[in-house]
Amino acid sequence: MRPLRACGQGRRARAGRVQLRPVDFPSLPKRWALASIRVRILVGFVGMLALATVGSVLVAREVITSRLDERIDRDLAQEASELRRLAAGVDPATGEPFADDVRRIFRVFFAQNTPSRGEAVLTFVDGEPFLRSRQVVGYRLDQDPQLVEHWGSLTQSERGEVDTPAGPVDFLAVPLTGDGRVLGVFGVSFFRELEANVVDDATIATAGVGLAVLLIGSLLAWRVAESVLRPVRTVTQTARSITDTDFSRRIDVQGNDEVAELAAAFNATLDRLESAFVTQRRFLNDAGHELKTPLTIVTGHLELLGEEPAEREATLALVLDERDRMSRIVNDLLLLAKAEAPDFLHLETVDVGVLTDEVQTKAAALAPRRWTVDARGRGLVVADRQRLTQALMQLAENAAKQTEEDDEIAVGSQVEDGEARFWVRDEGPGIPRDDQARVFTRFSRGAGSNRGEGSGLGLSIVQAIAQAHHGRVELASREGAGATFTLVLPVDQPEAVRA
Repeated sequence: MRPLRACGQGRRARAGRVQLRPVDFPSLPKRWALASIRVRILVGFVGMLALATVGSVLVAREVITSRLDERIDRDLAQEASELRRLAAGVDPATGEPFADDVRRIFRVFFAQNTPSRGEAVLTFVDGEPFLRSRQVVGYRLDQDPQLVEHWGSLTQSERGEVDTPAGPVDFLAVPLTGDGRVLGVFGVSFFRELEANVVDDATIATAGVGLAVLLIGSLLAWRVAESVLRPVRTVTQTARSITDTDFSRRIDVQGNDEVAELAAAFNATLDRLESAFVTQRRFLNDAGHELKTPLTIVTGHLELLGEEPAEREATLALVLDERDRMSRIVNDLLLLAKAEAPDFLHLETVDVGVLTDEVQTKAAALAPRRWTVDARGRGLVVADRQRLTQALMQLAENAAKQTEEDDEIAVGSQVEDGEARFWVRDEGPGIPRDDQARVFTRFSRGAGSNRGEGSGLGLSIVQAIAQAHHGRVELASREGAGATFTLVLPVDQPEAVRA
């Protein structure tokens, strides 16, 4: 139940009375609840993209640096290998071996080979710089005393890295030997700073692409969050628009994803609520309308109750009769209300022919009529035996009320084309065509009947039982030629009803 509050000052109360109004459901300003969900989705998505972007940049830089190291090692080894092949060959000018002429070897090498970008080739003879390649950067390695002293005195190959004013330099120094002594030293070096710009450019390009992806992904995440939360907002708005008198609002279900499933489940819940409220309202309206007359009768006779025993006895009999009629009306209304509940039916396998014989036997005790069986269906039907019997006995009772002694009333059944048909046929006055459309309406009575003959809910109960079985009731009648009421049911029930 929603809490109530009194109207505050400045609010006009009618007729001097304090007005009570239901408190509205609290709502966060500007749909902050939904906004916070959207923000959380966006932050999570953007955070993931940012981590992915940073990781991609770091991985890309590491891969490029690794590839650069591999290329430097390969280029340094290639230069040294070419020098060794040249030294082991012959002088292209004379066709004779170089022997120990290391200066000639170095001159031929420089004539035949051009260092790649970033490479600097140095040679040393007798510990002093001999030939060098073109200058790569502003700093000359052959003018660094420590490097000259170190490289000029090497007796075995050395691979390493040194720091210079021009940045880190990778080098490979290879001594050339002959007659057991070092003839000269061949050195090739690589200036990393010249390739650092390439690495930086690649890193910046990768970061730029990642930033663009991050921005586009953020916009897409915002739109995706909006599209995901829009149905949720619709559910919220629909829920707030529902009152105890209007359950007509529904959510437009689109697609077949989880959000569509949520909307469909919410619509199904509204359908059940609407059905429950309609049933409750109908019960209250019907009960109030139909019980008003007997209550008025009982009240009037009790107020005028006399002192004579005979008069009191007659009044008491009338009051008890009205009480019984009210009790029957209430029970019938409760039955109709229960007909829409999930546990209204208790399904089992029913033999159509056996049920037909049972109904004929039970109906014979209702009134002295010629009770016969038109036909006995052969087959089985999944149904509630007691509810079917209740509906058929109601039809038999109605037929007995519309016929005279020794008139024929027949029951019958048939199973055909996946349907089971049960009928009750009488020789009564029949039902006028104009009345046939409303005989199943609650509290509707045929022409010539009076209020004491029943609650007017019998055929409504029959129809409710048929509909609970996913079936229907058919009426065939002509005025003056009797009537035939037929229950048509599927021989099997959907799994949802079985459950």
